[in-house]
Amino acid sequence: MAALFVGLMSGTSLDGADAALVDFAGDRPRTLGFASVPFSDALRDDVLALSAPGRDGVELTASVARELAHLYASAVNEVLDSSGVKAAAVRAIGCHGQTIRHRPDLGFTVQVNDAARLAELTGIEVVADFRRRDMAAGGQGAPLVPAFHEAVFRTASASRAVVNIGGISNITWLPARGRTLGFDCGPGNVLLDGWARRHLGTRFDEDGRWASAGRTDPALLARLLDEPYLAQRPPKSTGRELFRLEWLQERLPADYRTADVQSTLTDFTAHSIVRALREFCAGTEEVFLAGGGARNRALVERIRALCEGCRVDLTDALGVPTAHVESMAFAWLAMKCVQREPIDLSTVTGAAGPRILGAIYPA
Repeated sequence: MAALFVGLMSGTSLDGADAALVDFAGDRPRTLGFASVPFSDALRDDVLALSAPGRDGVELTASVARELAHLYASAVNEVLDSSGVKAAAVRAIGCHGQTIRHRPDLGFTVQVNDAARLAELTGIEVVADFRRRDMAAGGQGAPLVPAFHEAVFRTASASRAVVNIGGISNITWLPARGRTLGFDCGPGNVLLDGWARRHLGTRFDEDGRWASAGRTDPALLARLLDEPYLAQRPPKSTGRELFRLEWLQERLPADYRTADVQSTLTDFTAHSIVRALREFCAGTEEVFLAGGGARNRALVERIRALCEGCRVDLTDALGVPTAHVESMAFAWLAMKCVQREPIDLSTVTGAAGPRILGAIYPA
């Protein structure tokens, strides 16, 4: 086993970052080299601003991370209890965390998580922080699930697309011949859920019933579909930073019925998915839907109506329930990490090549 390690420290004095190269091969550790790189004035000022006490974004982020760890631990305990499996039998937990900011244009993505606390609460090793290594390798950091889709859903008998409709919709294209492609194609439930919360006071429009009571506004739909992101070629990823209610509000007509807007948003999600399939996934014969949006009957019907001559079904038909796909994907990514197997997302995120994704927090 290699005996050389590097220790890094940047302290509260904000002088800079110290690095020590240490050899542990002998009876006593031996420093082979030391370097100190000073903070720039701008970086020091930014760190000082973040360090100011108070109920600000930093404290809120830390509080949310702690609460999420307890929520995640409850979910782990519940699934183990219902399965009759002991924690000691589980090799690792793959925990994505909660994305609060995704800015590939600025080179960063932020998922709130407290993986160390989750490992402590469950007694199980945790693999987390999957996205940042991909981004460090020049990738978008998202979507990551196409690697799992390729491993589980690919077939040589048909060109197949797997569409995960979460807050954002992402497509994995699995051509019968050729390399896998994956990208965020636009909004999934994010605008639909936000509009329902604002006007119905509910978390979502169950089965798309409210949307079905409205009529789509063709002019509004055209304005929504004119969003430049939709025409951007992959690799690409997006999030709430773009598709938020403020973005929608800027495009609404002076007079509108709220149910008509919900119907238009449902068509917007459906059209953005199918348009991306036609433009970037030519020759698709089968489309399989997953995620929360796959349980929105009105949305699924509109996608089917737009996908003429193409089979549209749920991933249940392939043996994986729609609600299970993403959590299964991160269990798979955790397995790959602990086995030190690199994942090639170069045609999905644009990363420079295969990388081992994730950081390990021992139990």
